[in-house]
Amino acid sequence: MAPDTDRRMDGLRRLATHLAELLQADLSLKLWTGEQLPLGPGASGDLCITIRTPAALTRLVRKPKFVTLIELLASGDLELEGGTLLDFAARRGTINTKGLWRRLDKRLAFRALAPFLFGSGQAHSSGTAYAGPIAEKVEQGRDDGALIRFHYDLSNEFYELFLDPEMVYTCAYFPDATTTLAQAQQAKLDMICRKLRLQEGERFLDIGCGWGGLVCHAAQHYGVKAHGVTLAQEQYAFAQAKIARLGIADRVTVELRDYRSLDSPESFDKIASIGMFEAVGIDNHHAYFSQMHWLLRPRGLYLHHSIARPAKRNMKNFRRQRPEYAALTRYIFPGGELDTVGMSINNLEAHGFEVHDVEAWREHYERTTRVWTENLYANRHKAAELVGWPKTRLWLLYLAGCSLSFQRSAVGIFQTLASKKTKGASGLPPTRADLYR
Repeated sequence: MAPDTDRRMDGLRRLATHLAELLQADLSLKLWTGEQLPLGPGASGDLCITIRTPAALTRLVRKPKFVTLIELLASGDLELEGGTLLDFAARRGTINTKGLWRRLDKRLAFRALAPFLFGSGQAHSSGTAYAGPIAEKVEQGRDDGALIRFHYDLSNEFYELFLDPEMVYTCAYFPDATTTLAQAQQAKLDMICRKLRLQEGERFLDIGCGWGGLVCHAAQHYGVKAHGVTLAQEQYAFAQAKIARLGIADRVTVELRDYRSLDSPESFDKIASIGMFEAVGIDNHHAYFSQMHWLLRPRGLYLHHSIARPAKRNMKNFRRQRPEYAALTRYIFPGGELDTVGMSINNLEAHGFEVHDVEAWREHYERTTRVWTENLYANRHKAAELVGWPKTRLWLLYLAGCSLSFQRSAVGIFQTLASKKTKGASGLPPTRADLYR
């Protein structure tokens, strides 16, 4: 080994020893040489942050940004070896990121990493980011179809690797600790139908119907005439085949159609929006809620199920994107934007709705995304055959990151029940005891 290489390796060893004293983590750093450097005194060595080449470290030192880290993880030049991000988070030690930065010996870190500034570390893209333009407003040319297809048209086979048999890709509802994902998704579909008080013969609309799980469940178990719309071709094909297989085409229809183009006022008794509102964009909220109000009959019920971020002191601060959020919209959900639960309620009331119930499901979604992560990790080799390793690695990070965000209350999710407001009685029972039977 050349003297310069020896010095670089010695510097990394000293830095790892310093980090181990700070982190006390049950993790190891694995170098391109195969050498493992423990990041805690009792590190077992089964979970390793693996640096495949010195060029990966060079890229990080030259451009120490979150997007660099994501690209390195997507390409496999940097790898979480032995488990998912959830496993690493559970064993990372007790110190948080800010605490680590304060206590870090920055001179030692600089001496260890500076030699890699001059290495060979040519940047390259994994090719997994959304490449098209993203306008904020529909009237400015926002193409929701392209944005939705980027996320959902990876292939139905890919989603089958981690979803339940009914392909429900929204927060499940776990009545108890023994409930499986499949059972929890059925419980969720039924809870939605009960909250909407679906009755036989009613006209029911599912905005962003996905693979058809809710419209089929509502028609089969509540006797409604259900209609769903989606912009994803793969979802549409799956839902059409499912409707035909179940023999319910007389009660369920699905269209490959933008919800804004639905043009029959007051044509639905009940409407559900389950996990699609996040794709609308804050600048399009007025048009969205106006359309929901226009489509719903007087005193018809609307269930608004969406992820929300905690509020900030002002909208400028709220809409400022943190690096991890920017990465999510670049690699996973282009055009996605979360509001606050308060913003949703304000919009509902401002657009002629009366709000009746708001229920938080944060911990249900933490568990849902955890199971999805475990399922995809178990099937990661099949996933790579379908969409490639870069996309598979990114999705494992995305699902695990979502689970950690819900676990840490960085985001929440709420089901809000509202009706199209008119004078007089709401028509709802005086209590909600029947919902939780």
